[in-house]
Amino acid sequence: MDRFFGNLHAVLAAGLVLAVIVMLGLNGQNFEDGIAAGNAIMRWLHTFFGVLWIGLLYYFNFVQMPTMPKIPAELKPAVGKHIAPAALFWFRWAALLTVVFGLGIAFHAKYAIPALSLQAPYQLIGVGMWLGLIMAFNVWFLIWPNQKKALGLVEADEAAKAKAARTAMIFSRTNTLLSIPMLYAMVNFS
Repeated sequence: MDRFFGNLHAVLAAGLVLAVIVMLGLNGQNFEDGIAAGNAIMRWLHTFFGVLWIGLLYYFNFVQMPTMPKIPAELKPAVGKHIAPAALFWFRWAALLTVVFGLGIAFHAKYAIPALSLQAPYQLIGVGMWLGLIMAFNVWFLIWPNQKKALGLVEADEAAKAKAARTAMIFSRTNTLLSIPMLYAMVNFS
């Protein structure tokens, strides 16, 4: 058991196999129609990557940022050089894949344009989609470029690093703020 649970790839593969078994075993009648199957798989992937994205957003805001001032100086490089870059890798790619699968669902179900233009009866999901798009933009074009400077992954002097850290923090907190109504809109659209 230690060997299995000690291997993240094995656990993910087993989780994927189990999910397919659940999909086919409990929802198999809906999978006879290829369109319904594609929609169900896109929803599942959208939800999976959304949970990963928002989970990491909350990790950064509820755990890492408030804890960093309490970490002894000699231990901070471990976070900045190893933990944060790895978490930011999954964070930004989960954001992108959440958006890709979410837009795939909306276009597949033919409500993308009405939702994005906030037409009835798609205003709620449209607001959620716009909030998600703004958040993904923040991840890729504001948080990540500034985190690269703040963490020393790209060249920057100390003043630029401090400014970049503050900018990344502000937009990470902005995403935390936007995630609350975004989650409401996504969960309550039907």
